[in-house]
Amino acid sequence: MDSKDNLIRLNDKNLLTPNNPIIPVIYGDGIGPEITQCAIEVINAAVLKSYHKVKKVSWLKLPAGEEAEKKYGDRFPKITERSLLKYRFMLKGPLETPVGKGFRSINVHIRLLLDLYANIRPVKYINGLDSPLKDPKKVDMVIFRENTDDLYTGIEWRYDSKDAAAVRKFLNYKMNVSISGDSGIGIKPMSMEKTKRIARLAIKYAIANRRKVITIMHKGNIMKFTEGAFREWAYQVAIEEFRKYIVTEEEVNQKYNGRLPDGKILVNDRIADNMFQQIITRPGSYDLILAPNLNGDYISDAAGALIGNIGVLGGANIGDFGGVFEAVHGTAKKYAGKDVANPMGIIKAGELLLTHIGWDDAAGVISRSVNKMIKERKVTNDIAKFMKVKPLGTKEFTENLLDIIGK
Repeated sequence: MDSKDNLIRLNDKNLLTPNNPIIPVIYGDGIGPEITQCAIEVINAAVLKSYHKVKKVSWLKLPAGEEAEKKYGDRFPKITERSLLKYRFMLKGPLETPVGKGFRSINVHIRLLLDLYANIRPVKYINGLDSPLKDPKKVDMVIFRENTDDLYTGIEWRYDSKDAAAVRKFLNYKMNVSISGDSGIGIKPMSMEKTKRIARLAIKYAIANRRKVITIMHKGNIMKFTEGAFREWAYQVAIEEFRKYIVTEEEVNQKYNGRLPDGKILVNDRIADNMFQQIITRPGSYDLILAPNLNGDYISDAAGALIGNIGVLGGANIGDFGGVFEAVHGTAKKYAGKDVANPMGIIKAGELLLTHIGWDDAAGVISRSVNKMIKERKVTNDIAKFMKVKPLGTKEFTENLLDIIGK
């Protein structure tokens, strides 16, 4: 099991995936164990269908979350950390982060540990879903969310702590700002290097996947030196490094009479609050959205709502060498153990995992099979109640999906 032949490797910026890679899996909290097991069964079936017995994933279960806390007294034990650093790629069920307590998010810790600086969430309407839009087929966008900067770095101090008092004192007396004595404080760093690398990755993705528009989402009109800088640095990368491929919105209006030249990718930007109404009223105008961490979190859930259900969305956390693939939704603890949870999100995350390691045929099997399930209205309760059909349980949904894959 520890053979180096089972490691996914990086060679000159290209992934080398063996036929039998070891891929860690964290089952997660709440509904996590149920839906993650479903995803593993589906991934295994898709790989078998595509490659017969030539390729196979060897899953390595790692402890994390509530399960690990009971066994090790730690939600993210060292054994899990060491394994992730070794294998670099993982399928992950949802993990609980207690609200209003000092415990730091495991999700954020994993992203920082492997330097997974890009959270990538494709959002595309699947025929048969009940969407609030009149024409949901126009929704086909990918969100690139910066993953290691911004408020999610977790640099903050409780209002009544000595550290908060020290920071307030420094700001009030040394920086000539006014912060009341009962204020908690959080720091919002925005790095040039981190912004440029995710902009670079997003543009490369747009080129490779023939995306037509890249929109930089920011609140730079208010936060000029953080989100305004994010906008500026993203434009710099586009213009200075990808001039051959891109044209800005200003250039289109001034040089091309408002028409995008053939073969070019349009780069524009939108203020964050305006972005929310734009994706509702003009979803077809948005193709790839590049956003700082917090904005990206908000807009990806909003985009998911446009197609009718964020429960069908998977996400990928990607770095230069490493990746964690997970559902967009949370732990939904009140549904745990009731056989009602929708496993589609983590199944779609498995599809993204297979695509990333170069197993496109197996990824395609999952995509087509899930689409067929929805078209045939074979869905769990969260979707069935809108379709007004009898819902399938978690296990029954998986069995039906496996049956489609096997045909």
